[in-house]
Amino acid sequence: MFESFKRKKAEVIEHWISFAEDFQFSSSEFYTDVETEIKRREVPGLEMTRIDFSEGGLLSDKRVYLRMIRERLLFDICAAPFGSRFFFSCRMAEIPIVVQLWQLALVLGGFFALTVGLFMLTLFAFRFIGFFSTFFALLCTPFMFILSLAAVVYVLRNAIALGLKDLDATLIKSPIVGPMYELWFRKETYYRIDTRLMYLDTVSNVVKKLAEEVTGAKGIKLTRQYEHAPILGELYKPVQPRLEIK
Repeated sequence: MFESFKRKKAEVIEHWISFAEDFQFSSSEFYTDVETEIKRREVPGLEMTRIDFSEGGLLSDKRVYLRMIRERLLFDICAAPFGSRFFFSCRMAEIPIVVQLWQLALVLGGFFALTVGLFMLTLFAFRFIGFFSTFFALLCTPFMFILSLAAVVYVLRNAIALGLKDLDATLIKSPIVGPMYELWFRKETYYRIDTRLMYLDTVSNVVKKLAEEVTGAKGIKLTRQYEHAPILGELYKPVQPRLEIK
């Protein structure tokens, strides 16, 4: 459990890079092509933006990458010149779930406020019916708290099954309860696993396909491709491109 409080780097799921000899192309135009193709395929829930990464230190030049995010899946795509050569790369990673202590403190504070609120509500109810007993209010409050907590946990564990997709999406994006919801309450299902694999395959195939098309349009072929899939226990190794265009 305490591992959830440690800062972690994103875990690279797959990384590949392809090269083209004596070829130049607009990085911005390639990113636009990728965005257009993703939209054409109606891939749901991908947030796309362009970010700058430094080539080295703080004063070094920057490279523009196309970043796509879907929940905790992250894709960083680069198309850039290297001398007279040009390369296309695609990194796919999973952002780890990290619960910050301040988030936990706020949630615990919320539970404390809920407990106090339930006590005051119970006390008011007893006094309303003419039963002036703080003792019985204190006695009933824990049962009401446990009942309320059980109801909250049930809803969180079954948000999708209950048809509360909007609640599920809102909780995931919440900076306070989002990490705890994903880590301790959100069920991992076959569908979610399969969906993640579909995102990984779709984005990778789109980038590879467009890289082959833009180089092939000028009679250039991708000469070499390296892939790295650490989760599968593979090392970097050269592989043939899917399609060689002469």
